[in-house]
Amino acid sequence: MRLRPAVLAASLLASTAATGSAAQPLAADGEAAFRATYKELVETDTTLSAGSCTLAAERMAARLKAAGFADQDLHLVVEPSQSKEGSLVAVLPGSDSRRKALLLLAHIDVVEANRADWERDPFTLVEEDGFFYARGASDDKAQAAVWVDTLVRFKQEGFKPKRTIKMALTCGEETAGAFNGAQYLAQQQRDLIDAEFALNEGAGGMLDDNGKPIALNIQAGEKFPQNYRLEVTNPGGHSSRPVKENAIYRLADALVKLRAYDFPILSNEATRGYFGAMSKLLPGPAAPSMAAFAADPKDAAAAATIAAADPAWNAILRTTCVATMLDGGHATNALPQRSRANVNCRIFPGTSVEAVRQELERVVGDPQVKITTLETRSEIAPPPPLTERVIGPAKKVAAEVFPGVPLVPVMAAGGTDGAFLTPAGIPTYGLTGFFSDREGSRAHGLNERMRIKSLMDGRTFLYRLVKVYAGS
Repeated sequence: MRLRPAVLAASLLASTAATGSAAQPLAADGEAAFRATYKELVETDTTLSAGSCTLAAERMAARLKAAGFADQDLHLVVEPSQSKEGSLVAVLPGSDSRRKALLLLAHIDVVEANRADWERDPFTLVEEDGFFYARGASDDKAQAAVWVDTLVRFKQEGFKPKRTIKMALTCGEETAGAFNGAQYLAQQQRDLIDAEFALNEGAGGMLDDNGKPIALNIQAGEKFPQNYRLEVTNPGGHSSRPVKENAIYRLADALVKLRAYDFPILSNEATRGYFGAMSKLLPGPAAPSMAAFAADPKDAAAAATIAAADPAWNAILRTTCVATMLDGGHATNALPQRSRANVNCRIFPGTSVEAVRQELERVVGDPQVKITTLETRSEIAPPPPLTERVIGPAKKVAAEVFPGVPLVPVMAAGGTDGAFLTPAGIPTYGLTGFFSDREGSRAHGLNERMRIKSLMDGRTFLYRLVKVYAGS
């Protein structure tokens, strides 16, 4: 591991200045400079296969340095064996040492993108029909660019926060099993990112079919991703002499049982709050059941109605497990000696990894199907509490930027780097202010996009919110 002030080479700074990316004239709120930051970050390839998070971190550090950040407040964290997967931690010191810091978290790595599959070059930011298109345009370089831009604006304004503001741009969130910068910081450099709480990706806002904001979400907690391997072995034989006992058939029988099974209904503060709010915001056949479930999460009929109405709602009501990969046989003319399936589970907070494995064994009910827990990336943390210290300022600023739009808690069915910070004692909340329609941002998929108005509105929201958190 290398931990050093991000003293950047003169050539890098000169290159930045030459392109004008760090020294453009600012609009009234610096939108031109923000666009340049966003463009540079998006167009820096940070895929695991061919890119470099370290280069992206260096470029963002150069912008902060140009804005007036001292070398001692810019830390490039690079584990020697992972030279391209570096992180950047920036610090804007507060005036009150009694107040714990606020941490702004974002990952700068992106999912792989094949140019041949995309309508546009995935690593060139394209502005078209009210959207930005590129890999990472939404996930998660939009928020990362906003964090950099916010710190630049604070420094240029001479803003003196009472609470120290820290920013961590990390690598490895998108690839299971890869080096993860947030995990590394939480385990190896905990003091560097120590904070009372953190803001992260994980929740945005909903637009109706006419583009009107319906609700702004704040994520409090997330399901835990865990893979299990189901495996059947068999002596095999020649395919000209088939027998009923077949490794593929036995595995298939197990998967059919899994398909038919639903884990028990569960709830927490975030999911009850979510369904209670959405019962008023989304009138329809499921609305009465949402209200009933929020009032009494043991109402099985209400939960069943909600789960059947939308797969996304079902996903936040229970642990879910689904087969995602198959591997079986060794030759086209031989009976299979081995058959395996990967089952990806998203575990509801409060349920252990081992408890889910045991439940899978019970559901399958076949001792010849071996069920193994694969790599576990972190502890399962309880959802962070929705305290007034967090919710109060968010509601206040949301009312200013998005008048009439309620702030609605939500638990994420997917996973974020908050899974590493919350267990380490830094409660992490997903809050972006980025609104999207039913189609969403196409994150991880083809032609990923970010609605331009949503990005600019979210930038305003987060800038004001961080200032309130840091100054109160």
